[in-house]
Order: sequence, then C-alpha cells, then structure tokens
Amino acid sequence: QVQLVESGGGSVQSGGSLRLSCAVSGYLFDNCMGWFRQAPGKEREGVAAIDSDGNLSYSDSVKGRFTISEDNAENMLYLQMNSLKPEDTAMYYCAAEVTDDYCSGSRVSTMDYWGNGTLVTISS
Repeated sequence: QVQLVESGGGSVQSGGSLRLSCAVSGYLFDNCMGWFRQAPGKEREGVAAIDSDGNLSYSDSVKGRFTISEDNAENMLYLQMNSLKPEDTAMYYCAAEVTDDYCSGSRVSTMDYWGNGTLVTISS
C-alpha cells in the first residue's frame, strides 16, 4: 500500500524559509513525483516536480525560490522554500504518479497517490 506523509510545514514571516519533507512507503520510487499546493478558495496547483527522466520543473510563481529534491535511498522527497511570500500560504501536498510511460509529475489530474498535506502560513 502506497503512503505519502508530508511534514515540515509551519508559520514563518515573509522572507523566511521552510523545508518540506515527504516520506514515501510501499512504492517503487522510480516514477515521477511532485509538490502541489492549494490555497483557500483556489484550485490545487503544481509547484515543483521531478519527471520520469529526472528533470526538475517549477511553476513560474516559485521559480528561483523553491528547490525540489529526492533521496531515493531513503525514499524521501523534499521541497526547500526560500524567500517565502504571503501568497505562498497554502496546504502543500506531495504526490506520485505510477506509469510505464513518461510522466511530468506536475499535473494534478494524473497523479495517483497523495499525502494528506502540511500547512504553510506566511505572514507579512
């Protein structure tokens, strides 16, 4: 059974940093993974992803500030978030897509497994 468990959320001031972690269990860590977020009243959106070729991608809103990484030996996915802004406030989720084909890891509609999320709150 696949399980994704996020941690590392919290409340920080604008300009601060947080590092989110996602522990993956029961899953062959060799497909694509992504971080997503959902702010109150808004749709869930992709933030950062590692595709099935190992390429990294970021949404325009976080490019240059967030860094996605993974530790395959430990089955962990990370999101380092720097220069945080109030508009980064959201519930953050990690997700995984299982497929024999190429996957981007950035599309909400194609992700197969989701964690329960960790809340990030940025105050001005």
